[in-house]
Amino acid sequence: MANQSPILGVEIAGWGAALPAESLTNDELIAKTGIDSSDKWVQERTGIKSRHFISGEENILTLAIAAGDEALRMSGMGAPYNVDRTILATTTSLFKVPGTHQDILEGLPIVGGYSRPEASSKEVQTACTGFVTALLEGYRGFPVDGDEMDLIIGADTLSTIVDPEDRGTVILFADGAGAATLRRNNRRRDAGLLGWYEETDGSARPDLYCELGDAKYVQMDGREVFKRATRIMVKAGKIALERARVSIDEIDLVIPHQANIRIIDFAAERLGVKPDRVVTTIDHHGNTSSGSIPLALAETVNAGRINRGDKILLVGFGAGMTAAAAVIKW
Repeated sequence: MANQSPILGVEIAGWGAALPAESLTNDELIAKTGIDSSDKWVQERTGIKSRHFISGEENILTLAIAAGDEALRMSGMGAPYNVDRTILATTTSLFKVPGTHQDILEGLPIVGGYSRPEASSKEVQTACTGFVTALLEGYRGFPVDGDEMDLIIGADTLSTIVDPEDRGTVILFADGAGAATLRRNNRRRDAGLLGWYEETDGSARPDLYCELGDAKYVQMDGREVFKRATRIMVKAGKIALERARVSIDEIDLVIPHQANIRIIDFAAERLGVKPDRVVTTIDHHGNTSSGSIPLALAETVNAGRINRGDKILLVGFGAGMTAAAAVIKW
């Protein structure tokens, strides 16, 4: 078993969320796309009642900036901002080169570092696992690089890469962004990252992928994804808990990737966590990939369900197949 050292004295100081203006119910989506389906069929198989799609001038950049700005302001900062490191997790970057992360710095704007003169940014692409991947990368910057303030964003616009005539995917995938700030707080030595787990299984790539090109759409073997996703969620969660030296009974809330309510329910049962301690927002968000977990996190905190000292398990999985889990103390 890996011998991990907790990264403490780092708190989540702010959080933010951004959703496109257009929200489509199942019936509205069916009418818009012409797919052969029904509200009952979609809800029974996915748990989704509605989702958001970008329109007009909205895109991943506008969503990421809005979520990031809210998280920074929640942290007590005002624009222009000073942030050591900004990490964007996305599957639907606006540009192949150099990505979208640098445009977020320009758009907010972030004018320099918080603990040092320079600000830096990067982009990670681990599909729906993205936000947890980026969050772990952010935490590591504190003991290694001396970070004092980081901004982590998960944002995706999956409606841009989904075939509107493919019933198996268009009902699932949606658009949205969420963000969180990490801040060093020496007065809260117990807050931070307690344990984590990351894995990639390249053999599962054919089960969920999207090729490059404007006419290329997400391809998914739903049955195989379900089988693999439930296994890897349970495995990732259990190992992260073991490395954190925390039992599932000590976890106050589990915030999983919002992929499908059946996957969430199955994995929660195998993890041994009661339903009332599992956060679900898929009914009104759909599957927003990298935006999934931070959107759920922001909504949960704003609802007063997370308090100082709570232990939270974040667990995600995505195309690749990638998986990551993090046990954090709020």
